[in-house]
Amino acid sequence: MSIKLVKKLPTEEELKNLLPLDENLAKIKKDRDEEIKKIFDGRSDKFLFVIGPCSADSEEPVMEYLNRLAELQKEVYDKILVIPRIYTGKPRTTGAGYKGMVHQPDPNKETDMSEGLIAIRKLHLRCIKETGMAGADEMLYAENTHYVDDLIAYHAIGARSVEDQIHRLTASGIDVPVGMKNPTSGDLTVMMNSCLAGQTSHVYMYKGYQAETSGNPYTHCILRGGLDKYGTTVPNYHYDDLLRLVDVYGKFDLKNPACIVDANHNNSGKKWAEQPRIVKEVLHSCRHNDDIKRLVKGVMVESYLEDGNQPIGGDCFGKSITDPCLGWDKTRKLLLDVAELL
Repeated sequence: MSIKLVKKLPTEEELKNLLPLDENLAKIKKDRDEEIKKIFDGRSDKFLFVIGPCSADSEEPVMEYLNRLAELQKEVYDKILVIPRIYTGKPRTTGAGYKGMVHQPDPNKETDMSEGLIAIRKLHLRCIKETGMAGADEMLYAENTHYVDDLIAYHAIGARSVEDQIHRLTASGIDVPVGMKNPTSGDLTVMMNSCLAGQTSHVYMYKGYQAETSGNPYTHCILRGGLDKYGTTVPNYHYDDLLRLVDVYGKFDLKNPACIVDANHNNSGKKWAEQPRIVKEVLHSCRHNDDIKRLVKGVMVESYLEDGNQPIGGDCFGKSITDPCLGWDKTRKLLLDVAELL
């Protein structure tokens, strides 16, 4: 067999014992989870912002960003609930390139996944402790979820993973919202089938056991745009796209119909500065149509301390080393503007 086993990784129990979630932080996490669920099931009309760096690439600049975000959350709390993006695993289209903190806790050094698992748990813990907010992470590897499942308030399953059986079944056993992105093809049916799978109970193999899940009623869709057969970007955040999604949802027997609109990726054509305009267009659609307003629970925005991006090894503190992001000044203005519009 051509797979070489390099070293054994810590178990989830070992990692949780090393970096435990104490009772006070667990209470903060539980309360925050309930606030988020109220938005998805219609008990709250607050607007969600899943917002933060494209990749959580380094602990100190990420924490600087998260602490600023916590102060901004206080200013807009009556209208907006913030879920900070702390994306510690990054999918790569060809498999090459930086795969996130779980692989490289220091982007300038070689892969060390033992240290990476410690680093991502430490970062999620610091976020709850210092900001009072529990974060979002992408479920790049379904098996990694269990190292931080007590810390994460929102899971996203990406466009390249949304058809994967294990990701779908894992989502069905999680007790916080899980967002299913449309695939890169833009096919809405694939995304909706994933939501249905996530909301359904399943029996499957887990950690050497036959396991059973209860189904997750907070599984929902994320619109992120797509590509046509020629590789041309096709956004799906416009008014007609949202109306179409309302119609598609009506054909599926799903609990808590909900949608998050990703303002970057193929919706912006990776033109990061377009994100505020896209968010405001989505809000305009919500004001114009009550069905869209009921369905769209919030937006996803890529944002960091500095505008744009830089190569790995760049010396700009808080500037993305993956996709370009909206800088802090523009981020602050966006959330304050949206709070005024709501």
